Amino acid sequence: MQAALGVAEHALERLALARVTVAEVLAEEPSAGVDGPVRPAAPGSVVPHHVEGVGVEVLAPEYQQILAVLAGPEAVGGLRAKQIAERLGWQTTPAGVEGVRSRMKRLTARGWVAELRPNVLGAVSPAMPAHVG
Repeated sequence: MQAALGVAEHALERLALARVTVAEVLAEEPSAGVDGPVRPAAPGSVVPHHVEGVGVEVLAPEYQQILAVLAGPEAVGGLRAKQIAERLGWQTTPAGVEGVRSRMKRLTARGWVAELRPNVLGAVSPAMPAHVG
């Protein structure tokens, strides 16, 4: 019984992770850019590339929250996905941590944060606000 329950729980975690990944992929727009007017983003919206003069308000709230954690004094040496999830009070299940990790990778790819070491992210510049959203 325990083995079957363990297998079912693992399958459920994989499905939850797949659901997060699909939702994020569907939220992406292939031609996303910052050429248009800058306006606040809605949850699940596209992460634009970081460019001079564009503030964090263009990011969805969950991304703003991640940046706020990375800008805090406790993040000086960088943080891992699970540490960020814990500080935000988000789920620290494998699926929850993977959701944070995918958001971190997206922020890194678009220049909002820097990968200090493998899977350890930090703020790009000290000029980032300490509290956002």
